[in-house]
Amino acid sequence: MNSRIVSPSGPLCATVTPPGSKSITNRALPLAALADGTSILSGVLDSDDTRVMMDSLARLGVVCRHSPETATVEVEGTSGILRPADLFCGNSGTTLRFLTAICTLGKGPFRLDGIERMRQRPAGDLIRGLSHLGADVRAEWDNDCPPICIHAHGLKGGVAEIPGNISSQFLSALLMAAPYAENDTVLEVVGELVSRPYVDMTLAVMKAFGVVAFAESANTFRIPARQKYHAQHYAIEPDASAASYFFASAAVAGGEITVENLSRNALQGDVGFCDCLAKMGCDVTYREHSITVRRDPQTPLRGIDVGMRAVSDTAQTLSVVALFADSPTTIRDVANMRVKETDRIHAVVCELKKFGADVEEFPDGLRITPLKTYPESGVRVETWDDHRMAMSFAVAGLRIPGVEILNPECTAKTYPRFWEDFARLRRTQPTDF
Repeated sequence: MNSRIVSPSGPLCATVTPPGSKSITNRALPLAALADGTSILSGVLDSDDTRVMMDSLARLGVVCRHSPETATVEVEGTSGILRPADLFCGNSGTTLRFLTAICTLGKGPFRLDGIERMRQRPAGDLIRGLSHLGADVRAEWDNDCPPICIHAHGLKGGVAEIPGNISSQFLSALLMAAPYAENDTVLEVVGELVSRPYVDMTLAVMKAFGVVAFAESANTFRIPARQKYHAQHYAIEPDASAASYFFASAAVAGGEITVENLSRNALQGDVGFCDCLAKMGCDVTYREHSITVRRDPQTPLRGIDVGMRAVSDTAQTLSVVALFADSPTTIRDVANMRVKETDRIHAVVCELKKFGADVEEFPDGLRITPLKTYPESGVRVETWDDHRMAMSFAVAGLRIPGVEILNPECTAKTYPRFWEDFARLRRTQPTDF
């Protein structure tokens, strides 16, 4: 197996621009595909997940002209007319879930499948939600997991309840398809909704493509029927989840790192990760087009107790930062991490323990007691075929010698050039403190 050893670094001083947001890219692509003209998307992420989305759209009859060099995609909209297809979605949850809903708008048979891990990821709430709206959709093996089979005849609309505790992507998928239903749609979330900022992102991208959806309360959404998405020139923000690894690098190694083209008002809720770092003792500066995280190496990091339901994709990053705090850190309310690319809570706990940390695992989170001494020999970090494990634990190598990341190529899922950008951090002059 390939591996990469991260070398320790002194205080950092760097400016970084991560690639485009995967979450926004994989929302804008299918909306542009349904639209009534040709859209130009700029700032598009080029990664495994976005390529899977574009390949699946091509199988549905959508023409996508992708230029990785300029980070643009030209999408010829189909006005909602999709041809039947058998789709392979890899391990891309956004692709499978969003396209499951969108395929119900077509006519004829559709089937969506993925790798073995995808076949373990739940989809029952989405299947039942679509069924309530008049779709003929089922799990092929009657286990609420992919493969998913659809006999599409359009979406009737109506009222559907959807639990909010597993994934906000289910609600986002229903929202994205509902404007093309025959009748108005009302979606009612049962229980507390995880990752609400991602739903707000979905509504914002829908609005940008010319569709209205109303949040009538925190848990009720109404979407008028027979709307159409309209072609747009749409710019995609840099990925805030990817930015978390660079912000965390400033926290762990000291120094300051600026991420360009992100702001506190970004569509992505994961900019809220910086609030966690501020509570731990970092200085965070928000500007109109950038965010800077700074820590004087003489200033200790404080442990915190934090609920990360809204920013759970950055919980792994915070877990690594917690190794270097002066008191324990508790991360709560992230049970949905267990049904991601891997069981992320368990995976993080296993790898943190390799560093000699005292870690307690809960059903919905974990508690990390910081390291008193660094490991005497190198630590081999298993990434569990999860891109966020690799990128999060790379940050630990900035302080601890001999951190070896196994299967580093898994970062290609969302950030193919991560290691190149991460290496650039140490080719800059450190800030004087």
